[in-house]
Amino acid sequence: MGSLKEIKVRIASIRSTQKITAAMKMVSSAKFHHAQTQTEHTLTYANKLSAILNGLLSAECDLDSPYTEQRKVSKVAIAVFASSTGLCGTFNANIWKELSATIQTYKNQQIEVGLYPIGKKIADELHKAGYSFDTDFVTIGEKPSYESAVSLANRLMELFVTGKADRVELLYHHFKNMATQVVTHKTYLPLSLSDTEAAETDTDYILEPSAEELRNRLFPKLLNLTIYTILLDTSTAEHAARMMAMQTANDNANDLIQQLTLQYNKTRQQAITNELLDIMGGAAVSS
Repeated sequence: MGSLKEIKVRIASIRSTQKITAAMKMVSSAKFHHAQTQTEHTLTYANKLSAILNGLLSAECDLDSPYTEQRKVSKVAIAVFASSTGLCGTFNANIWKELSATIQTYKNQQIEVGLYPIGKKIADELHKAGYSFDTDFVTIGEKPSYESAVSLANRLMELFVTGKADRVELLYHHFKNMATQVVTHKTYLPLSLSDTEAAETDTDYILEPSAEELRNRLFPKLLNLTIYTILLDTSTAEHAARMMAMQTANDNANDLIQQLTLQYNKTRQQAITNELLDIMGGAAVSS
């Protein structure tokens, strides 16, 4: 059992740390609400664009394009999204676990893997594990913007169209609710619209410009929006995870303060009792 002074110092230290975690939770809360709003608006737009592609183009012509070509897979590019800062629970650890398993699976199948990390934490893990990776996009997730999303999307599209990758995959956290961020692994290219919202009616459309030109314009736009939405979704999930981690840390600090306060009171009471016994013992000897 520590001395009264040691216990008081520990309590003061924990309360000081508690102020830091509370401040970080407030900052993450503000960033979370901003990112969540942006994600919802962007996702609505992307879903509507997918519905347009399905409703208009599929009614007029097939959706064959360089971005929908199915090939035998011998080379895979993986864009993996994580955070550049810590203190967000198991957020980065879960992504690294999924990525490691994916890389091992492809290695067993003798498929070449190209890695494109977004986030310093996942880049650090890849470096420690001895993997080579592209460093051009590591920091774009710190302040998600449409321009940075377009630059990454263009690189991934170029890899696929030129045959440097037969499939492009995305690995990220999808925000489900405050307590749950789901690790999501999806195929980016070749593009498939089968899972998107279908057109509500069988209306005949007159297309202007041609269906082929619309396809050439809208496919890249949809792919750009997909990357931008995932950047925002990852940011939302990261801030939610950090808020939960800071709340857990705050709750643990409260429990520890209660334990130390109880220990302090017991130690103080024991010291008082010992002093009284010494006084009473001295008085008995004197008499």
